[in-house]
Amino acid sequence: MSESLDPQSQHDDPEALTREKTSEIPFVMVVAMAQFMTQVGLCMSIAPVYRIAHSFNTSNLGELSWFAAAYSLTVGTFILVAGRFGDVYGHKLMFIIGFAWFGLWSLLAGFSVWSGQTFFDCCRALQGIGPAILLPNALAILGRTYPPGPRKGMVFCFFGATAPNGFIVGGVFSSLLAQKVWWPWAYWIMAIVCFLLAFLGIMIIPQESRPKFTDDLSPWIRLDLLGAATGISALVLINFAWNQAALVGWPTPYTYVLLIVGFILLAIFGLIERTAKCPLLPRSIFTGDLAWVLGCIAAGWSSFGIVIYYFFQFMEVIKGDSPLLATTKWVAAGPSGAIAALVTGFLLGRTPPSVIMFCAMLAFTAGLTIFATVPVHQTFWAQAFVTSLITSWGMDMSFPSGTLILSNAMPREHQGLAGSLVSTTVNYSISLGLGFAGTVESNVNNGGRVVL
Repeated sequence: MSESLDPQSQHDDPEALTREKTSEIPFVMVVAMAQFMTQVGLCMSIAPVYRIAHSFNTSNLGELSWFAAAYSLTVGTFILVAGRFGDVYGHKLMFIIGFAWFGLWSLLAGFSVWSGQTFFDCCRALQGIGPAILLPNALAILGRTYPPGPRKGMVFCFFGATAPNGFIVGGVFSSLLAQKVWWPWAYWIMAIVCFLLAFLGIMIIPQESRPKFTDDLSPWIRLDLLGAATGISALVLINFAWNQAALVGWPTPYTYVLLIVGFILLAIFGLIERTAKCPLLPRSIFTGDLAWVLGCIAAGWSSFGIVIYYFFQFMEVIKGDSPLLATTKWVAAGPSGAIAALVTGFLLGRTPPSVIMFCAMLAFTAGLTIFATVPVHQTFWAQAFVTSLITSWGMDMSFPSGTLILSNAMPREHQGLAGSLVSTTVNYSISLGLGFAGTVESNVNNGGRVVL
């Protein structure tokens, strides 16, 4: 695909924006809101999970985990396709569509309080397609605007630093609204903010020329829709099987049947990509270094999903905290993550990215280990507080360094793919990690009947 892209179709001077602070600051802020709002959307169903569950008359932990897993599932599975759409039709256009879609299904998720849990889960899944469209195209916009160098590294670190802060803001406001007003208001306000950001994207992000191609390939081939459909189906089935098994158990036939079908489709996807003219995943990306980076990110962020979900479970169920108090106990992750992002921005270009990624994996491992050994009656400040500090370092060191490695390793016309790969790995791993953890939990606590 890179051979068919006409360089004349690109913006004449994409770096001009970075030469004026008055233009650069609002530009970076608006684009970074893609990552911020993605994490807001994730925590909106984690912090007040029991208030939401009460509206649907359910307390089954397997059903509750779907409130977050359904969202992360679609965020992770649709990103690759969304990145390709951005490469073909323009990243600014897809950015605007992403926030509009995000706002629509946030609105409907609030109204699902009158329709039932199944519709709420469906709305959460469809809501996740919004961030799936936003994330790769936001990263591509930044990747195409900034040339390799310290400035680009710092901007990517700022983008990554919005993740823990978005999670905290989402938790605080959704908890406040759930406790003081009504939990659907969190989703309705989210919708208003998303529509506003779509408008700001139109006004602030520079217009880009729609890419022109020197060949006459059909959109079906250029977008690799056959590969996209097969790949998405495979990822959805594998993820659904793992998360549903935590609810109904692996002896239920359809869980392992779906898992087997998912892996078969994944193999078919690999065969399709080998012969596709415009593959979603060009073979050139599967170098040892890039595969290693994505593997590290997958392991680290799946552990983050487990830590954050069970942190709130521990505080609200075992400790008896309110959703707002439980969120407050995670607030330290925000400034800690900001410091981590600044340190990472300083180290990038001075230290090999592999060293930064190694430090990120140490932070993820330490946070998970410390929280897994927290005694029930121990003071919060001894281990749980330390977990919130350390885990955010794993997040804010792995995401910007991984994104920068892939962005610098790919040509300009594949910046959407670079952003897609990292964001897919992050969000799909969160959802899949919850499925793994739920399966383990259901087998060690007698299906949820033994809390401790």
